[in-house]
Amino acid sequence: MKKIIAILLVISFIPLLGFSQAGKQNPYHLNIISNVAAYNIECSKNKQNQLVDLEKAIPSIRLDIRYATDNNFTHKQVYSSARAFLREPAAKALAKVQQDLAKRGLGLKVFDAYRPYSATLIFYDLIKDTLFVASPVKGSRHNRGCAVDVTLIDLKTMSELAMPTPFDDFTVKAGTTYEDLPAVAKENRAILIDAMKKQGFDVFASEWWHFDFKGWESYTLMDISFEELPTP
Repeated sequence: MKKIIAILLVISFIPLLGFSQAGKQNPYHLNIISNVAAYNIECSKNKQNQLVDLEKAIPSIRLDIRYATDNNFTHKQVYSSARAFLREPAAKALAKVQQDLAKRGLGLKVFDAYRPYSATLIFYDLIKDTLFVASPVKGSRHNRGCAVDVTLIDLKTMSELAMPTPFDDFTVKAGTTYEDLPAVAKENRAILIDAMKKQGFDVFASEWWHFDFKGWESYTLMDISFEELPTP
């Protein structure tokens, strides 16, 4: 009887520890926040754990959430809604990037931000190349709410500036040190990287559009849909 009670107690605590809840996949038994109750507990301990809606926090920002459409490398709609979230410190830092760029008549367009872990599983099943998609064995920095995919736009025309490649281009041209490019593309890439770096974002070497917020390691992996997220 004591053994049975002990097992039941362990099972009852699994959701609070952040492991996969019913209906959500976690094949590598990672510590993942996969239900709202566990997420709320994390946020109550530290307000910086909150995922912030970027459209509300940065009204001037533009979204083009590709995975909410079929205009992406999967050719399928992965997200059920076109929204973008980041942890509170990362969202505040991105707002400062937007303010700095506005002085030059430029702004940010966001392709992706927080990404539920279940989407990482989908991407890896298709690509299986960790140079361009995250390994589900470790999870993505997107899953932690600390990575954002962005490009530059002209605030007058709202058109994208020339960059080395389109978003999610899985070629060497997407690398941040690739040089066989038009001068304007290299210049715009440098403007974006410098602006993001100034506010604490590091560019991912193989993807000019992908930036990780410093300190991402301290945030837990998450697998909660946009619609489930309680936002302030």
